[in-house]
Amino acid sequence: MKKILITLIQLAVTVALLIWVFHDPHQRAQMAIALRAADYRWVGAAIFAYIVVEIAAAVRWQILLRVQNIRLNFPRLSGLFLIGMFYNQFLPGGTGGDIIKSYLLLKETHDYKAGALLAVVFDRLIGLVALVAITVTLVSLRFDLLWRTPVTVESGFTPHQLLFVLGLLLGISISGLLVSFIISGFNLFHLLPHKFPGREKLIEIAAAYHLYARHWVATFFAFAVSLVAHLATFATFLFVAYALHAEDVRKTPPSPVPVINFFAVMPIERTITAVPISLAGIGLREKLLQVMLNNICGVTVEKAKLIGSLGFLVIMICCAPGGIVYFFYKPSGVTKRVRLREMEREVATAEHEIEEPQ
Repeated sequence: MKKILITLIQLAVTVALLIWVFHDPHQRAQMAIALRAADYRWVGAAIFAYIVVEIAAAVRWQILLRVQNIRLNFPRLSGLFLIGMFYNQFLPGGTGGDIIKSYLLLKETHDYKAGALLAVVFDRLIGLVALVAITVTLVSLRFDLLWRTPVTVESGFTPHQLLFVLGLLLGISISGLLVSFIISGFNLFHLLPHKFPGREKLIEIAAAYHLYARHWVATFFAFAVSLVAHLATFATFLFVAYALHAEDVRKTPPSPVPVINFFAVMPIERTITAVPISLAGIGLREKLLQVMLNNICGVTVEKAKLIGSLGFLVIMICCAPGGIVYFFYKPSGVTKRVRLREMEREVATAEHEIEEPQ
């Protein structure tokens, strides 16, 4: 019941945001003109860029699985990965794909259940660490521009406010990583009550830390391909901007937006839309890019919004094959479809079996 209520709230927020973003008939007319004039060859480049994201993420996951001595054949491995990508985009909350992928992986690796779960957990962690590293680097390089650019359009909030939100989210993420690292590094689990919220998850994370720290070369390569995946995601939206002929209209004549400026905006959008405020960040993404691209990069409001919508559509197109794969995928030893709630229960049971690292 709780999850249904949260989903309904997210749906209501999504609808409200879409109405807010697209209510202006003049802007909708300008968007239609921009779509008719778009160079769709760049949309093809955007699709290719996101395929690079998927390849990099798949390579990262394979690296993490091999550390656990888990070796699946290519059809199984790629099938599980595509299913996870699909459901992470289409299920509310953004982590449903991890549950489904964990469940299916458990069915394929009966002798390596703990390792399978740790690989999924560390896949998330290493992606988060890479995003934090890229965000801090790019925002630091363009902090003066991001902070000092005057607001030209009243959008409900300002770049300054978004930077504060970004700082808050980064602070929470970094603090969480540090706390989990300290607890695991000094083996402080005995100080936590057995009913402490998230205790099992902390044990799971700690076990992943200990294992992957011992295999630091593989962890380094996983981090490197994570950087590639994030940068290719930024490139996906950049190519969509090129397709729409998005330029800095404050200059005479209008000129293309510098890549480094565009890339400095993208971590803000990626980080804030990862918070489950709306379904898959729909509506929120368009609003964030309106504020940042219009004020920071001089892109017109209607094109800034379209970059968010069309970029997300590209991602949906690239993730859609996972839904088809799931329809035909049959895990080893499973004869019938299992509901998500049952998957969650079985994954939680396996998590309880993970022992504290010594």
